[in-house]
Amino acid sequence: MRIGPQVRIYTCFFLFSASTGALLSRLPDLQDALQVNKSELGLTLIGAAIGALISLTFFSPLVARLGARTTAFITVFGTSVLIASVPWMTSAEVVFGVLFLEGLLAGALEINLNVEIDRIEAQLGRGVMNRAHGFWSLGFFVTALISSPVRQADVSMQLHLALTFIAVVLVGTIAISGMRSAPARTSSEHADAGHVALPTLGLLPLCIIGIAAFLVEGAGIDWSAIYMRDVFRVEPFVGGLGLTLFTLFMALTRLFADRFVDQYGSRAVAVTLLLISTAGLTAVWLAPHPHGALLGFALMGCGCSAIYPLAVSAAAQRTDRPAHMNVAALGQMSFIVFFLAPPLLGFVAENAGIRTSYLICIPLVVVALFCVKSLSTRRSAFA
Repeated sequence: MRIGPQVRIYTCFFLFSASTGALLSRLPDLQDALQVNKSELGLTLIGAAIGALISLTFFSPLVARLGARTTAFITVFGTSVLIASVPWMTSAEVVFGVLFLEGLLAGALEINLNVEIDRIEAQLGRGVMNRAHGFWSLGFFVTALISSPVRQADVSMQLHLALTFIAVVLVGTIAISGMRSAPARTSSEHADAGHVALPTLGLLPLCIIGIAAFLVEGAGIDWSAIYMRDVFRVEPFVGGLGLTLFTLFMALTRLFADRFVDQYGSRAVAVTLLLISTAGLTAVWLAPHPHGALLGFALMGCGCSAIYPLAVSAAAQRTDRPAHMNVAALGQMSFIVFFLAPPLLGFVAENAGIRTSYLICIPLVVVALFCVKSLSTRRSAFA
């Protein structure tokens, strides 16, 4: 089957987020099954964050050695099967352990796919990074769209996630089997690559931008269903619309963002999106009725959409060390927040109210606005 190299990466992003989104859409059910409060649920989910932090710190040389196809097979299928096993676990401690292993694979997946799509950009001579991450968002949207009626129909978590895993295996086998590693950018070859990916001072502004984006994304994806349930007491279908709208607007913005980045530059696009994120967070914080909250989730999805891909492109194109090292280091400080958001926001929700958990995201977004100078004013030339 003749499939473009970028399409294979798009598919991997989609499948990973579809598996993750299926679990996140069932968090209210998982909370009930484990019989834990919001704070305890957040601490359980932190297992994925710890695993991702370890792999993002130490696994980049291993990812480079294994190559794109082998790493994709291991990480895409591995994360999906671990996620599918979560509903079968009988305690929060065991779920923590399973998610720790899932986080190890998720961090390696993040390094592999982002480095590959950056190299494919260089080959194509046009931007596809935002579109690749758009398929990540599209995976969340599709699974959120499916999950609302599935939950309304009382389909069990076990069956729901098992069917998701089967779909991942079927589609992933076709997409990954023909994958080939793209050649590295010539400007990113270094004799001393090192073995531990740690953030550098020059990378710090990009890390702050990425952290802000993933905090907003985590707040929208992880807690939207619980927010709608606890604040407005809506039925499961309406409660799932927050996640559906968030992921829909995130996906749409990412799928079409590259043309705006090419025309106006990364910096202008990032500023616009960060301001939209702020508006969305404010709307959710102050929403007097469900419609206002749903509008806020839609704005949040649009606002955080392309910010992290822009930071990834900037990190991968730095010439101080190899791309996979900079991408991994950026991932430590930002991708990890996607997993840290549940315990952090869950703690705030349990002690100060779930509305307040959205308010506390705003200051970091404001700080990120002062870091956009690290992005280019126009689209970088492809190597």
